[in-house]
Amino acid sequence: MICATIRLSRLASSALLPLALAACMMQPAPEIATPAPALPAAFFFTPSAAEKASLSTLMPGDDPAYTALSEAALAEAPSLAEAAARIDAARAGARRAGAERLPNITADGDITRNRINPAQFGQAGQQGFIPREQTAYGANIVASWDPDIFGRLKAQERAALARIDAASAQAQGVRLALLSEIAASVIDWRVLDARAAAIKQDVAAAQTLAALAKVREDAGIAPGFDRVRAEATASSSQVRIAALESERARLIGRLVTLTGQDGASVKAALAAPASVLTPAGAPAALPSDLLANRPDVAAAAANLAASDADLAAAARARFPRITLSGVIGLLAFDPEDLFNDSIVGTLTAGIAGPLLDFGRTGATIDAAAADKRAAFAAYRSAVFQALGDAEAAYGLVTAADAEARLAEDEHNQLTRAASLAEERYKAGLANFLDVLEARRAADASGERAATARGRTLRARILLWQTLGGER
Repeated sequence: MICATIRLSRLASSALLPLALAACMMQPAPEIATPAPALPAAFFFTPSAAEKASLSTLMPGDDPAYTALSEAALAEAPSLAEAAARIDAARAGARRAGAERLPNITADGDITRNRINPAQFGQAGQQGFIPREQTAYGANIVASWDPDIFGRLKAQERAALARIDAASAQAQGVRLALLSEIAASVIDWRVLDARAAAIKQDVAAAQTLAALAKVREDAGIAPGFDRVRAEATASSSQVRIAALESERARLIGRLVTLTGQDGASVKAALAAPASVLTPAGAPAALPSDLLANRPDVAAAAANLAASDADLAAAARARFPRITLSGVIGLLAFDPEDLFNDSIVGTLTAGIAGPLLDFGRTGATIDAAAADKRAAFAAYRSAVFQALGDAEAAYGLVTAADAEARLAEDEHNQLTRAASLAEERYKAGLANFLDVLEARRAADASGERAATARGRTLRARILLWQTLGGER
């Protein structure tokens, strides 16, 4: 009994000696500092929180063209389909990582035929006790399992789950960008309609002026040159209307790309009548809101969590791996005996760990640590990109609103000046050149005012996307 105990002790010592040597190489994962980025208390251009504006009002939700095109895009846009496929790939990776923590069970069957030289067995072979040919029939069920004592597989599963979050956030970012692009294109189309209406008013005013010059020409109190110049002004405005069609064609092509619809469907959606779009108030937001609402920040945070889990898994590769495996099967040399007392089995418990890998595991850990530092830098970059975008978006809303107000005032003043010049011309108190110059200035101001109003709406779409869109 004492001898058996001594032999068992020696066996255990010899089995654990390599692991003890490997333990000398074990080191914890390096600490990578990831402090929270310092955020400002407020945005510089943000409005007062007392305004209680809604984020959803920044988008043209009442425009039937936006409603139809956005619904079509969410159903069929290629960019969203690609993002959804990336989420499916991340989910498959997570399922695979989770399955790695469970036992692996396989089944196999084989038929083996051996031919030997009986003479190699001496006299027994020469006397025919050893068959020259032998056929073995076997069927096995093999099970193996890594109990993951040190958590390497669990860390890999955490990394895979974090990548699902990253893919989902990236898909949300694609969705917001898609809706923003569609909304901006619809706004641009409505601005083209407003510009065309303003130019048509210019054409009508120039034609009226040409008719007045014709009356004075027929009366012999004005040269025919005045009428020609007025008609040329009307023709110039008509050229500007024709030039808008190239911009319309560009917008239709852009919406075809975004929505996955054909050009006729896009044109039909844009032809639906819409009410006059008025800029909504900009909602107040805190810089900290971006951390929860911005998809790019959420994706960067998820990638950082995944890199942290990757680093943990790499560090745990220094620890021993314990594997339990078992085989149960049937083995017979005659098919008839396969199910007749032919059961065989094996049960194995194995343990293995690094001893001398000449820096392979250490290099893997260093690479994972560098990846985590890069992921943290990318996270900080995403945070400050969001802060910068929000500052710029609020500033653009403020600047665009001021520009639109001034452009509208300018248009009203120049239109009144053109009317006064025409009245003075009719009364013989002003020459035709003064009237023509006043009319040209008024004509240009109407189109500028329409464009400025469009910029106020576009600035709000940018703000909507910057603040994280729908919540």
